[in-house]
Amino acid sequence: MSRALVIGSVALDSVETPYGKVDSALGGSASYGSVAASYFAPTALVAVVGKDFPSKYLRLFKRRRVDLSGLTVEDGETFHWSGFYETTMSQAFTNTTCLNVFEKFRPDLTAEQARQRFVFLANIDPALQEYVVNQLVNPDLVVLDTMNFWIEGSKQQLTRVIKRSTVVLMNEEEARQYCETRSLVKAGQQLLKLGPRSVVIKKGEHGSLIFQKEGIFAVPAFPLRRMKDPTGAGDTFAGSLTGYVARLGKATDENVRRAVFVGTAMASFVVEDFSLNRTMRVQPKEFQERIAALTKMSTLPKLNPRTLKPQAL
Repeated sequence: MSRALVIGSVALDSVETPYGKVDSALGGSASYGSVAASYFAPTALVAVVGKDFPSKYLRLFKRRRVDLSGLTVEDGETFHWSGFYETTMSQAFTNTTCLNVFEKFRPDLTAEQARQRFVFLANIDPALQEYVVNQLVNPDLVVLDTMNFWIEGSKQQLTRVIKRSTVVLMNEEEARQYCETRSLVKAGQQLLKLGPRSVVIKKGEHGSLIFQKEGIFAVPAFPLRRMKDPTGAGDTFAGSLTGYVARLGKATDENVRRAVFVGTAMASFVVEDFSLNRTMRVQPKEFQERIAALTKMSTLPKLNPRTLKPQAL
């Protein structure tokens, strides 16, 4: 089975939502992405933490058999983010961001890491993402995530990375911001013209749109009765997508569409609790049940063509 490589941040998060709060919980894009990917393929992460990083979180990674040889421990404190969500939990509000040792993060890949074929470039500075891409040797899949901060301040460099990516992920506001249009269809098609084979625009509780040369595809979100903490949902989605394509062994457009269903199902678990608490408890049966539900939601019963003819005026 092929391996997945995740490059991003490992952080300590303090988060408050209408359903509670946590202090210095495990967070960061590489944490969510690597644990999610590990459910489908052997996974390694490349990140940096400080000397204060709790050993219990290292044990959590090891429980999922995530390869930590790319996790560097530097003198200083681990990246820490503090924020909160209001009633709708549609947007995170930041209290403090302390980059600490992450400020000087430079992802130098080993020869083995550079040869990995399935890579998730999580939400970090596009300069670092480009630095990683320059080290990769013939990757089959490069999944790229970003955020509005980089779109606003580093758009030119981000564009260079987009052109060298296989799958580009953006939420709907990021896509509108980057493409300077209110139309998600125009945004998806514009991004696709830059070179990636797939563009996935995430629409939260309304699912996602997949843009490929074959056309536009829609995947619904899994309906949840309650969402406890949305932090890490996008990274879980992307990590699962990367890991599942690695399991399939080939980054065809059809396999990417399949992987979007997998990412959607996994992301529906992470939001049910804080940090990676719920993700670590996912069982094969319940995951398969959610995939079946998503598939059923996406399947239209066969329609009789004779009933579809509009009435003439």
